[in-house]
Parts: sequence; C-alpha cells; structure tokens
Amino acid sequence: MTRHPQPPASAGSVPSTTGLGWGGWEDLPAGRTLIMGVLNVTPDSFSDGGLHESHRAAIDHGLLLARQGADMVDVGGESTRPGSTRVDPAEERRRILPVVRELADAGIVVTVDTINASTARAALDAGAHCVNDVSGVSVTDDMVRLVAERQAPYILMHSRGNPGTMDSLAVYDDLVGDVLRESTEVAERFLSAGLDPARLVLDPGLGFAKGGQQDWELLQALPRFVATGYPVLVAASRKRFVGNLLADRGVPRPVEQRDLATAAISALAADRGAWAVRVHDVPASVDTVAVAHAWRGVRPPVLRPADRPGTTEGQA
Repeated sequence: MTRHPQPPASAGSVPSTTGLGWGGWEDLPAGRTLIMGVLNVTPDSFSDGGLHESHRAAIDHGLLLARQGADMVDVGGESTRPGSTRVDPAEERRRILPVVRELADAGIVVTVDTINASTARAALDAGAHCVNDVSGVSVTDDMVRLVAERQAPYILMHSRGNPGTMDSLAVYDDLVGDVLRESTEVAERFLSAGLDPARLVLDPGLGFAKGGQQDWELLQALPRFVATGYPVLVAASRKRFVGNLLADRGVPRPVEQRDLATAAISALAADRGAWAVRVHDVPASVDTVAVAHAWRGVRPPVLRPADRPGTTEGQA
C-alpha cells in the first residue's frame, strides 16, 4: 500500500494521517508503526558517540540498520544531548553528507537530524527525504522557509532553549497542554509559509526541556498527540528517564543496557498509535512492534532480509 499526498489545508486545520506522500517515501509500509534507526556521525553523542565517526563506518552501520529492519535511517552530525557543544555547520555537513548520499543512493529512506537550515538544504540536495529538527520553539525562519520551499517532510520536535539551557526550562503550568500548544504554534509557522500539512510530524520531545516524571507523563498522553491528526514520532531510545527508571541503588542503568526497556516503550507506543519510533537497537523494536500489532489483530507486511536496501542474497 502506497501513501498518497493529502490536499493542502488552511492554516489551523488538522491534517489526516491516512496518507503521507513524501516524495521518495511512497513505498514506506502503511498500517503499522515504522522504525527509524539512529545513526550519529559524532564524537560526543550520549549513546553512540565516536562509534561511527568515519564515513565508511557510518555508511556500513546505516546499511546494517536497514538490513535489520529500519524503515528509515536518521543521520545526525551534531550531538544535542544536554550540555553538548555546538558544532560549526560546515563541520556538520562534512560529517554527514557523504553518508546521506551513499545511503540514499542505496535506496534507504534517510532523515537528516539537524537544526541548521544550511545543513538541511545540503542534505536534501544529497538525497535526504526528510528534516528531523530538534530546535522546537527556537526553529529559525531560514528553516521554515527552506522546508516550505522544498515541501520537505519535517519532524517538529518540541523543545525549549538549547542543550545548555533546556534542563532549566522544564517548567510548565500544564505539561501536556503546554507542549501541544507550543508545538501547534510552531506548526502554524510552517503552514503559514505554505508547507503541505500532510508533511508535518510531531515529536513530543522526550528528554528535551523535560525532567523527572515529565517524560512518562508525555508518553501516557500519547493518544492526545495522535488525536491532533498529525503523525507522531516517539524518540525514547536509551534516554535519561529510561536509565533513571532502571537505576540500581541510585545509579542510572548504563546507556548500553537500556534497549530492552526502549523496546517495551516501542511496543506501547505502537499500541497507542505512534507513526514511528526512533531507536538505536533496531531488531528489538522491530520485534516488539510486530507483537503489538499482532496483539491488536494487525498483520504488518514481512520484508525478507534480501528485500531490504543494502542487502544481497549472500548477506541474507
């Protein structure tokens, strides 16, 4: 089943999620929660920083994620963990563009994780299909213009401030209501600039200007985000709130030991209508999402390993 473009709606209207005709995304499976694999081409990301710094290592890992079942690969060249240091956009582009280009050429759906319009433009030119922007309420006018001009699919993640200040901004009168309102206000900027509303995805921004139990409250409220009519991305993989939940005598569970809990979140998110989950450990979430859908009587299509981008019969 392919996705078909929705007719543009006026600013303020709520789009349907029955179709997301996103250029190269037409062949993404419909009727089930999608899996977005994380590929950080950085030395300092909180989970996998330094593991895929070379272009060859990053490309190979992106191909592996696709073989493991990722429907799309999210490529980032700048860490956005709390307290991280900003990277010059030219360096960010140096890190990611060869990776984006080769993965896209291999037939993999690529999203680019960036807050910089110049990087987003270059990545789209290199074959990326979508912009995944964590800047939230601080999104730049340049990004709004670019996305509207290109009619590029755009993942709008809720956040406040920047990596150095966001933890101090996790104060809300009504957490869920405020996150929904602020996200909708940012969405209006894109719609007013002419972006087709069918190309917007919401992300509640777990871990970004959120703390304590706030991430869990947002997950519990996932149906309210789904009810907006926008597709919803859940990005909980290996984050602090997961480590804190699993703490042993006050010591958070190490990052690399948070994948089982992440997979459980993926299953629950799928059950509650998430469009996609963003994860580091792809196979675990592929399995748990399949279980969640089967439990509800949905049988998602099974893709043989040899059918996945970047895979040959010999590798299967």
